Amino acid sequence: MISRLRGVPAGRTPDGLVLDVGGVGYVLATTPSALRKADGGRDHSPGEVVVETYLHVREDTLQLYGFGEAAERELFVHLLGVSGIGPKVALAVVSSGSPTELRRAIVMEDPARFQAIPGIGKKTAERIVLELKEKLGSEDVVAHPATHVGSGSGHFTARDALVGLGFTLTEAEQALARIDPDLPAEERVRLALRSAA
Repeated sequence: MISRLRGVPAGRTPDGLVLDVGGVGYVLATTPSALRKADGGRDHSPGEVVVETYLHVREDTLQLYGFGEAAERELFVHLLGVSGIGPKVALAVVSSGSPTELRRAIVMEDPARFQAIPGIGKKTAERIVLELKEKLGSEDVVAHPATHVGSGSGHFTARDALVGLGFTLTEAEQALARIDPDLPAEERVRLALRSAA
């Protein structure tokens, strides 16, 4: 299992990036946070980067998936255990928000959060919540009490604001999925409104 790579970003692919590790180019399907890291985002200097990885093995192919942090990879692995979810859909889910936000949606039993992701229908969204609530729920409550239900900030605040401004729940989720989840709720709402205009 390849669980981490340290190297220099050497190019982009339609699904992610190529990471040069000691002269060998690894093709990674990545989350937006891993791409921001590779681009030298706010907290990272350009040059050599560390990407958390997961090697998915099938009969006919080996595919590396890259993540900006270990919590993304952990959630990705849990999602692979949900019936009907393969690595591409699991990556789409993990790419749609921060691990904390996604865990919170599972704890709050909010399948609409996942239905807004392309490739996920109502039944699959409900399975994600049902099958992962017990695995991730109590762990999330203990690990992130400050950002748990009732914190008044983050994804749900932004989503509710957009719904109040006339978006449907699905439209609000889709708009927010394209925006950096680390931004304050007010900024996410502003960017979502601008992209919809």
